[in-house]
Amino acid sequence: MSIASSLTSATICGASVFPKALGYSSEFPSNLPSPFESSKICLTTSFPCSRDPNKKIATWNLTRNVGPIQGIRCHAIQAAGTRELKKFELSDVIEGKQFDREMLSAIFDVAREMEKIEKSSSQSEILKGYLMATLFYEPSTRTRLSFESAMKRLGGEVLTTENAREFSSAAKGETLEDTIRTVEGYSDIIVMRHFESGAARKAAATANIPVINAGDGPGEHPTQALLDVYTIQSEIGKLDGISVALVGDLANGRTVRSLAYLLAKFKDVKIYFVSPEIVKMKDDIKDYLTSNGVEWEESSDLMEVASKCDVVYQTRIQRERFGERLDLYEAARGKYIVDKDLLGVMQKKAIIMHPLPRLDEITADVDADPRAAYFRQAKNGLFIRMALLKLLLVGW
Repeated sequence: MSIASSLTSATICGASVFPKALGYSSEFPSNLPSPFESSKICLTTSFPCSRDPNKKIATWNLTRNVGPIQGIRCHAIQAAGTRELKKFELSDVIEGKQFDREMLSAIFDVAREMEKIEKSSSQSEILKGYLMATLFYEPSTRTRLSFESAMKRLGGEVLTTENAREFSSAAKGETLEDTIRTVEGYSDIIVMRHFESGAARKAAATANIPVINAGDGPGEHPTQALLDVYTIQSEIGKLDGISVALVGDLANGRTVRSLAYLLAKFKDVKIYFVSPEIVKMKDDIKDYLTSNGVEWEESSDLMEVASKCDVVYQTRIQRERFGERLDLYEAARGKYIVDKDLLGVMQKKAIIMHPLPRLDEITADVDADPRAAYFRQAKNGLFIRMALLKLLLVGW
């Protein structure tokens, strides 16, 4: 039987060639749509999976050339004469642009299921037998611990390194590619934070197992953006027709970059950029928003902007991104602060968000206001990451 005739769905996802992980090999069928947005091709077939004989999944090594990578996408496509079985399948989570509205809605549905599991206080066994490696080259509290909590709440196990930049073989000069090839031999999924923009894409291009970008320098932080959008929907009750102020370090803030990509998926959204001149939002994000018909505006007046917005998304000025130019850091910090005066002009149903950690950009007396959503936002990270681990490792 030819591959094309046995094909039930094909998924375009990730950023690398996905090799013969389950022992099957063949030419990729030439009659599927092209050009592809990525070079990792996963094919769902009728062969049994070696891990679970009840699952019918196999993968093929792609040997022919593919089109230029325009960004990672991951969605199911229907082969001729067959019925699509799933809305989508995830291979890696690398950047905000890889998601569309349908995918976001499906992930949020799973996240709500994860909320129920967490509230039941009984450990699930959905991921029993799976092992997650957290490979963090930069400090983290919420992201690393929420991923580890998510894995354990679903019955999986964790291998962790907290400061891989200093305490792994990277300190000896080992390349990222070699580290990934080694770590994938010990685990089923890698969650990585790195200090270089683009490192997650490089890791995904190397790995034969799923890779989740937990932040790559000033690049992106897609799981944070997913939990941010999930929080907005939960708190505001909608995602279309909202106004969002992104405040603080917009040049180096990977969270606001990924969030801007996701907000662009929704209708009638307006984004305000409020930041010191030295850390203004970069042109690539502005161009992306413009090309997708999203209205945006730069402003230096946070009070005025906050009075118009459904969401004030505050971020800290990141000292670690300034290197030795501490004079520039000092010039940027402390200019925009969320305090009780700002609360006084905000709408009653608006919310304040922050990816955390905070320094002095939100005063402590704001915490008691019901509009302060940042700790609820952090908790939502657990549910989103539980959902992603489930989808990446066992699917629907």
